[in-house]
Amino acid sequence: MFYETARNDHGLPHDPFKSCVVPRPIGWITTVDRAGVLNLAPFSYFNACGDHPPQVMYAPSGRHAEGGVKDSLQNVQETGEFVASLATWEQREAMRISSSHVLRSVDEFALAGLETEPARLVRPPRVKGAPIHLECRLSRVVELLADDPSRFRNWIVLGRVVGVHIDDSVITGGRVDQSKFRPIARLGYADYTTVDSHFEMPFPD
Repeated sequence: MFYETARNDHGLPHDPFKSCVVPRPIGWITTVDRAGVLNLAPFSYFNACGDHPPQVMYAPSGRHAEGGVKDSLQNVQETGEFVASLATWEQREAMRISSSHVLRSVDEFALAGLETEPARLVRPPRVKGAPIHLECRLSRVVELLADDPSRFRNWIVLGRVVGVHIDDSVITGGRVDQSKFRPIARLGYADYTTVDSHFEMPFPD
């Protein structure tokens, strides 16, 4: 099949685009506003995007007047810092609950039954129990194209990774072993997957 995205004429019951670029890791983004109010929101539009220095990105969208995605953008613009924690199989339900669109005053940590751990170099806390956390300082915010900016807007938040926490229990032979903590990733629709196995394939000389 083929369809033009401008027409969205795929004839399927749901837009297939998000299921074509898979799997996408979940960045569990913690931010705080100027008053110190916490926000926690998961993003499947998240990835590493640079090295020397290491950098990551997440992509909020502005459909709702209030809610996690918009707070994650506003907070990082106000304070210039965020923490990306990796969501795991064991924390999948808490991750799902933290994606709820709630008022800015609602504490997603409390809503999802999660606890925080302090970061070392930035103000936003880490998600306790996650095996990997990336402490980040804002590099820039880029607004992307939008079909109708009055209804829906898209951004990319780019951050420089200034500190990395790795739980010692997930290191095997000096390497991070994803099978020990089963990070989850988005497949589109309501579908997710976990990293349970891997294969090694060296680069050509």
